Amino acid sequence: MAFTLSEIMAARRQQQSQAQRAAGRVAVEVDEYSTNPTQAFTFYNINQGRFQPPHVHMVDPLPHDTPKPPGYTRFVCISDTHSRTDAIQMPYGDVFIHAGDFTELGLPSEVKKFNDWLGTLPYDIKIVIAGNHELTFDQEFMADLIKQDFYYFPSASKLKPENYENVQSLLTNCIYLQDSEVTVRGFRIYGSPWQPWYYGWGFNLPRGQALLDKWNQIPDSTDILVTHCPPLGFLDWVPKKMQRVGCMELLNTVQRRVQPKLHVFGHIHEGYGMMTDGTTTFVNASACTVNFQPMNPPIVFDLPNPTRTT
Repeated sequence: MAFTLSEIMAARRQQQSQAQRAAGRVAVEVDEYSTNPTQAFTFYNINQGRFQPPHVHMVDPLPHDTPKPPGYTRFVCISDTHSRTDAIQMPYGDVFIHAGDFTELGLPSEVKKFNDWLGTLPYDIKIVIAGNHELTFDQEFMADLIKQDFYYFPSASKLKPENYENVQSLLTNCIYLQDSEVTVRGFRIYGSPWQPWYYGWGFNLPRGQALLDKWNQIPDSTDILVTHCPPLGFLDWVPKKMQRVGCMELLNTVQRRVQPKLHVFGHIHEGYGMMTDGTTTFVNASACTVNFQPMNPPIVFDLPNPTRTT
């Protein structure tokens, strides 16, 4: 059963986390099933029903022509466009969020093309993070790549360091976040590109403590979290491999500590859609299908403007 936006907002207003937050920062530790996400999903589903109603629900995306309520900010979420933006119809909104994989390999020419496209978009604020395909944004990855005797990524591995060391500076038409945050319209937004190891691409880290160290940097007060990878159990199913690939530590960080209003990600093209656990709405905004066709429309989401002034 899919929930409407009003039902989601009502659920979010429930006082699920006040006592926990009042007690101070909640410590998240490495989960015992961290290295096997499919097993973790099965265990917690059988023993806790953690990934099924009433704990979680699918959500119907908001139609693009739905009027925005007064006093709200409309977020336009997209991910995994992979240099295929020409055919994408962008809806009305206030804040644009791209959750990574905006190129094929992170080549400077691809980044410039993406930045030019960003410049044509009418949104007041545009926020972008990198994904595993933005190889040149991961400096350690590139340093190792150009030392290799074989060319796993020929176009990228032939780049000279001076051609990609400041590749982020090419994104002049957006706010780029990498393990960093920004406050816009009163919303605290944090972005991070890391993910569990995935076929030798960029921004890979081992499951467990290495990833948890990254998620521990996310402030408790985050309203909107943007990561490239999904948390375990939320829009992370890969049918072809019959596997869950989301991050267990990210899930526990989101649900037990940060509890943002909105968590936007992509990475798993097959997972496109929306879910909620009553506190956080999870959005897999992958534009491309598993066949890399940009068929999935951007997902829009309205949030009431914060009343705080700091």
